[in-house]
Amino acid sequence: MIPPLDPTRQYQTLKAELDAAALEVLASGHYILGPAVEKFEAAAAAALGVKHAIGVANGTDALLLALRAHGIGPGDEVIVPPFTFIATAEVVSLAGATPVFCDIEEDTLCLDAAQLEARITERTKAIAPVHLFGHPADMQAINAIAKKHGLLVLEDAAQAWGATLELDGQTKHCGALGDIAGFSFYPTKNLGACGEGGLITTDNDDLAEKCRMLRTHGQRRRYIHDEVGYNSRLHALQAALLHVKLPHADKWNDIRRAHAARYNAAFAGLDLQTPVERPGARHVYHQYTLRVDAQRREQICNSLTEDKIGWAVYYPVPVHLQPVYESLGYSEGDFPISERAASQVVSLPIFPELTDDEIETIIAAVQRAAA
Repeated sequence: MIPPLDPTRQYQTLKAELDAAALEVLASGHYILGPAVEKFEAAAAAALGVKHAIGVANGTDALLLALRAHGIGPGDEVIVPPFTFIATAEVVSLAGATPVFCDIEEDTLCLDAAQLEARITERTKAIAPVHLFGHPADMQAINAIAKKHGLLVLEDAAQAWGATLELDGQTKHCGALGDIAGFSFYPTKNLGACGEGGLITTDNDDLAEKCRMLRTHGQRRRYIHDEVGYNSRLHALQAALLHVKLPHADKWNDIRRAHAARYNAAFAGLDLQTPVERPGARHVYHQYTLRVDAQRREQICNSLTEDKIGWAVYYPVPVHLQPVYESLGYSEGDFPISERAASQVVSLPIFPELTDDEIETIIAAVQRAAA
């Protein structure tokens, strides 16, 4: 079996360091926040080029606290893409606001800035672009529109650790491209914990202070609670393990990009669409996602399954068509690019520890089905 991801392989490559870090935390008695979390936060902020990095319990909380820190709540609207994991819209609802969907670009599958202004109303308070599959959204255009209308830009960077984009003449990391950002350290991510974990990044002092307050039950001083907050503190054990992995993340992303280049070359003559990179972007391939018509997607998936190769469809149902959002009144045809993508996408294994033989096996299975 070639799995879609095997976190045990990464563990084996860093076993001694990870074991030592875990034992150090266990011996310290500091299990929630504390020195290990502060150490990781400082290293993460330096790696991304941001002023503040705030560890939280998971990536969903990172997005939710960012919205709450800006004061977004009932009566407000936040623009999100419909082709994403549901958390991007879910956090808007959890904050008491309403998600407003905007379709995606045909090539990158990221939020389409050209359609944004038609979705803005007097209730709009923020735009939440997703750096989908590890590819940066069009932040130059999105930021310009947000500035024009006085809107917050919240990057959903859950899948984009290490991805970069040329912005205002500089190369900047995802997480440093908008006003505030949320990362996930779910074990499948490019920088993954051994459990749940998340991070908020921002250069805004006020937003950072508010996020730190919200993650600990709304308290700035112990047992003095200014707002209703959350229990969303990053565990010291996860922070310590992430701190060990952090220096290796760029190398792992380079390997992902090399795997993607091999796939692209092998599939160049086939009637399917391989991933693209917008000018100035560095895709880190959290997922390597092909697009092909629904019938041939089924053939490819069957071929992969026959050869015991893991695959996945991210995402089979766009968020605007999910049962939970029926009350918003959307229907099929409202966002045709997102709906078409959902019927076409299939993701192949792309994790750094894949062997050459495994990659060749994956390539052969796709070529056999798609030829």
